[in-house]
Amino acid sequence: MTGLILNTEVEAYLNHLLPERDSVLREMEAIAKRRDIPIIGPACGRVLHLMARLIRARRVFEMGSAIGYSTIWLARAVGPTGRVYYTDGDASNARSAREFLARAHVERRVHLLVGDALKLLNQTPGKFDIIFLDVDKHQYPVALRLALSRLRSGGLVIADNVLWSGKVARRATDKDTRAVQAFNHAIYASKQLFPIIVPLRDGVAVCQKV
Repeated sequence: MTGLILNTEVEAYLNHLLPERDSVLREMEAIAKRRDIPIIGPACGRVLHLMARLIRARRVFEMGSAIGYSTIWLARAVGPTGRVYYTDGDASNARSAREFLARAHVERRVHLLVGDALKLLNQTPGKFDIIFLDVDKHQYPVALRLALSRLRSGGLVIADNVLWSGKVARRATDKDTRAVQAFNHAIYASKQLFPIIVPLRDGVAVCQKV
C-alpha cells in the first residue's frame, strides 16, 4: 500500500512520526503484513480513535473487523462503559481477535459477531455513534444506506479504502472500483451527511450525519 496514494517520501515521514504502539498492536501489524491480512494500520487507527473521542462515542458498529486491529483502537476510545460490535465472516479471524482483545484488556467492551456484517447490523437493535465500514468494497453502497438508517444525528460513518489504490480516479472496469466510486459520489451528494475524504494510506472517509 505504501506510496500508492501519498508520495512515498511523505508517507514514510508521517509513519516515522507515529508514536510506538504497544506490544499487542505491533504484533498484529506484523501478522497482518506477513499473512496479507487487511488492517487499517496505525495512522488510520489514530483517526478512528480520535473521531470516537471527539464525539464521545459509546456505541460503535464495525462492518468488517478481521483480526480486531481497528476494534482495539475503537474500544480504547469508547472507554469502559462503551461497546464496540465486532463483525467478520471468518470464524478463525474472530478467534484471533478474541485473543488479541483479551491481551489488550478491552474484551469486555467488545461484542463479537460472526457472519455477514450487513445482516448482523440489521439484527442488532439501537442507534450507533459510529459505524465503520471495511467490508468487501462492492458492498459499500448498500452498507452506506443501512448505516445511515442506524446512525444517530451527529454520529459518524467512517469508511476505509475509499481511494482504492488510486483506481477510483480512473475509468472503472471492475465491480469493487465502481462500488467505491458510487459510495464516494453518494456521500458527497447526500443531504444527510457532511463528508470529507482524507488521503491517508488508502483513503479514509469521515462523514457526519447532520
